[in-house]
Amino acid sequence: MSGVLGAAALVLLGYLLGAIPYGLIIGRLAGGVDLRRYGSGRTGATNALRTIGPKGAALVFVLDFAKGLVAVLLVRWLWGGDPILTEWIAAAAGFAAIVGHVWSIFIRFTGGRGVATSTGGLVGMAPWSLLVLAPVVVIVIWRSRYVSLGSVSGALLAPLVVAILFLAEMASGAAIAYALASGVLVTAAHADNIARLRAGTERKLGQKAKATDA
Repeated sequence: MSGVLGAAALVLLGYLLGAIPYGLIIGRLAGGVDLRRYGSGRTGATNALRTIGPKGAALVFVLDFAKGLVAVLLVRWLWGGDPILTEWIAAAAGFAAIVGHVWSIFIRFTGGRGVATSTGGLVGMAPWSLLVLAPVVVIVIWRSRYVSLGSVSGALLAPLVVAILFLAEMASGAAIAYALASGVLVTAAHADNIARLRAGTERKLGQKAKATDA
């Protein structure tokens, strides 16, 4: 696969992979639960944890993570062009997977906040970054009990970490662009969480989600 149409097809494939609403599917299999009607109304792992429990949430996270990683790896497998261009197309496909997760065409352009999917794509683009980011996110969540704060902290820190890896010749320029774009999108998707954090009304880790009209 090569050329402009080939690149566009791979980016579109990334979006469609990201748009698969695993949280909604697993919630329904776990007892007919529609995650969009509980808590934040999002279909990601955090709302799944509050709604269907840790096992279901872990499965949602793994599958959402895989969407970003697979979108990146498929480009490297299928694209037959220049290696540098390959990295940029992989970055675009990984970012498209996050867009698909946040605004899924299959569920009326609703979805999650993109944390797991963006993490999967980042592992595909700059795997060493996870060694720095994962402990930071875990510590922030552990100390604050706010998953959203840990997620936003990781999203904002990722571009800096990848840039340092780039200077050490352990990541590409495309990986920096991916980390920056995904960090902005994930942070924007947490706008309501950030507002609640500032107001002191954000739900802490372990709190159950109640049914809503979301």
